[in-house]
Amino acid sequence: MQGKTILLGVTGGIAVYKAAALASRLTQAGADVHVLMSVNATKFVTPLTFQALTRNRVYMDTFAEDNPSVISHIDLADRADLFLVVPATANVLGKMANGIADDMLLTTWLACTAPTMIAPAMNGHMLEQAVVQHNIATLTARGVQFIDSGVGQLACGYVGRGRLAEPEEIFNAVDHWFRRQTRFKGVKMLITAGGTREAIDPVRYIGNRSSGKMGHSLALVAARLGADVELVTTAEPPIHPRIKVTSVETALQMRDAVLERSEIADVIIMCAAIADYRAATVHEQKRKKEGDSWTIELVKNPDILSELGAAGLSAYLVGFAAETERLHEHALAKLQRKQCHMLIANDVSQADVGFSSDSNQVSVFTRNGLLFESSVTTKMQLAEQLLDLIADEKGMDA
Repeated sequence: MQGKTILLGVTGGIAVYKAAALASRLTQAGADVHVLMSVNATKFVTPLTFQALTRNRVYMDTFAEDNPSVISHIDLADRADLFLVVPATANVLGKMANGIADDMLLTTWLACTAPTMIAPAMNGHMLEQAVVQHNIATLTARGVQFIDSGVGQLACGYVGRGRLAEPEEIFNAVDHWFRRQTRFKGVKMLITAGGTREAIDPVRYIGNRSSGKMGHSLALVAARLGADVELVTTAEPPIHPRIKVTSVETALQMRDAVLERSEIADVIIMCAAIADYRAATVHEQKRKKEGDSWTIELVKNPDILSELGAAGLSAYLVGFAAETERLHEHALAKLQRKQCHMLIANDVSQADVGFSSDSNQVSVFTRNGLLFESSVTTKMQLAEQLLDLIADEKGMDA
C-alpha cells in the first residue's frame, strides 16, 4: 500500500466515525489518502478531522478550485489507484448506479478509471429493499467490489444486517486487494466465452442459452489482476486494455482461434458453451416452410477441451461443465476424460444461477477431487474466487 493514492469517499451516515479510523490506518500504512465528503457527512464529522488524519486537503465542493493549474476532480481521478467509499448510504449507491454526479465525490468518481470498493452501511430494511439490492447488483456487474455489511446493533436501535464493517476489516480487504494486483502480472491467459451458433441456413442456427457473462467476468478480473488476456468469445466483450478480443461464431471458428493461441498461454480457461454438434448441410438460402416435419442431420463438432488436454501443453488447463443432474459424478468423469487440471461445474437447471443470470454457483474439482464449493454469488465475485484458486493451485504468490 506504500505510495498508493486512495480516494476515500465519505457519505452521510452515523458510521462516518469509522471512516475516520480507517483514514488514519490507511495513512499510517503509507497510502496517500484524499478524502471527499458529501455535505451530509460533514454533519457527523468535520472535514478538519480527516485533514488532520491524512495531512491532505478534504474536498466537498466541486467549484472550490484553489489551484488554477488543475481541475481538482479530474486531477484526483487521474492519480487514484483505488476509489473507496466508506460508509456508502443507500442514497449514494442509487446515484452511483445511475450515473448521477451532483457533488464533488460523485463527479470525481465518474471521472475515475481506477477500481472501486464500497462498504455500505444503513438500516437493515433499507439494505434489503429491492431497489437497493438492484443498485448493488448493477454496480457489482460493472466491476465494483463490495465489502459486506456486518450484523449487529444499528444506530436506529435494530439489531441486524447493515452495520458498517469494522475499520480493520475494511483495511484488510484493501490491503489484500493491493497485494493481489500483481498476482497475474505477465501471465498469458486464454479464455473462451459465450455459446457457439451453428448455422442451418442464413437465418436459423443451433445454439444454447450461454450469455458469456461468466467467461467475460473471468477475463475482466484477470486483466485487472495484471494478466494479458486473449478472449475468444461469441458475445459482446468487455473492454480493458489488457484484453485482446477475437470474435467467433461457430465451434470450428473457436477451435481454430484457440489452437492458434494455446501454445503461448500460461493458463487456458475454457468457459464457452461449445455446441457438440453442427448441421451436416448448411443451406445457402433460407429454407421455406414445407411439410409437417424437417429432419436435420447433425455431425459431431471437434472436442476442443479434449484436444488441448491431449496436446501435453505447459498451460494450466481449466474446463467448465454445465450439468443438470449428478453434477459431482459427471464433473469428475469429465475432468479425467479431458485431462484438465481443474474442472468447474455448475447446475444450469437452477433458475437463479447459470445461463444468462448475473449470479452463479459452482463446484470446483481437481485431480485430487472436490476442491471448493461456492455459495450463490455474482459472477464477478465468483471470478475473483476462481482466479484465486487457480493461482493457489499453480503456486503463484499472493
